[in-house]
Amino acid sequence: MNIELEELTHKNIALVSRIDRSDISENFVDNLNTIMKYTDYGVEHHCIGHTFAIKGNGVYIGLIMLGEAIEWETDPPEMKREPFYRLMGFVIDKKHRGKGIGGKALEMTIVQVYKDFGVRPIALGCHKENELAAKFYIKHGFKRTGYMEGNDIYYLRYL
Repeated sequence: MNIELEELTHKNIALVSRIDRSDISENFVDNLNTIMKYTDYGVEHHCIGHTFAIKGNGVYIGLIMLGEAIEWETDPPEMKREPFYRLMGFVIDKKHRGKGIGGKALEMTIVQVYKDFGVRPIALGCHKENELAAKFYIKHGFKRTGYMEGNDIYYLRYL
């Protein structure tokens, strides 16, 4: 499958909203409207990063946001030592999971953000009950920390 990344905008959000994530709780991954609000905030405040709609063979099949992290009180101490990126809103349509698309889209996104804005560590929160996602992130170089934000366990990826 040919994977492409396209910036999420108010022009394509209606098409991106057709992604089937009905089996994923919003406790696990923020919904599209929340990710669009974060994206708008980032644009308005000149934060660096990208929010991409993921296309497979020309059809919207996913969403991913990787951008400059604004520090939260719950961030692990190692995240407070240097600037880092935060990964949020990453979801692939349920018909397209388990085919390597998510891994390819994740790595493409990281490469693009590093190219456009520079290399930084990456942090994400993964719901403590989302075992499949935890395994996916570990497979892609993230390390589980002992820190939590609500029900999310922090994972970090260094270069």
